[in-house]
Amino acid sequence: MTDEIPFWKSKSLTEMSPSEWESLCDGCGLCCLNKLEEWDTGDVYFTSIRCKLMDGESCRCTSYPNRWDFVPDCVQLTPEKVSELEWLPPTCAYRLVNDGRDLYWWHPLISGDPETVHIAGVSARGRTVSENDVDLDDFEDFVVDWPLTVEDDMLPNPPAKS
Repeated sequence: MTDEIPFWKSKSLTEMSPSEWESLCDGCGLCCLNKLEEWDTGDVYFTSIRCKLMDGESCRCTSYPNRWDFVPDCVQLTPEKVSELEWLPPTCAYRLVNDGRDLYWWHPLISGDPETVHIAGVSARGRTVSENDVDLDDFEDFVVDWPLTVEDDMLPNPPAKS
């Protein structure tokens, strides 16, 4: 048994290797939801409309290495951008680590299982529609708040065993 401190507790985002950085993504898919921004206030609203490249069940990009070929405005998340992107969900591991907080119990790096993010109900799985199936003029009809809400039971502790 080792008492080694996990990399996300011992390194800043800028100190992480590319593989460590990528492993911080919990696979929730929330960052791949289309967002609407009010021009006058700058307020950003999530929609339940996913990027055309996001698989609605796995919540993963279907063409991650080549995504800019199909979605030129796809946001490349970098350590520098984490603190600038107000729309990152409160459960986002990049935001949590940047803020000096721990990962939630359902994060695959904690649970060892990529399905726990979905089991915990904090992913986009089963809640979205592809942007290919919605007219741009109707995006406002799909505004949702669930990507920004975190229940008390989502705190960094596993659920109680009954």
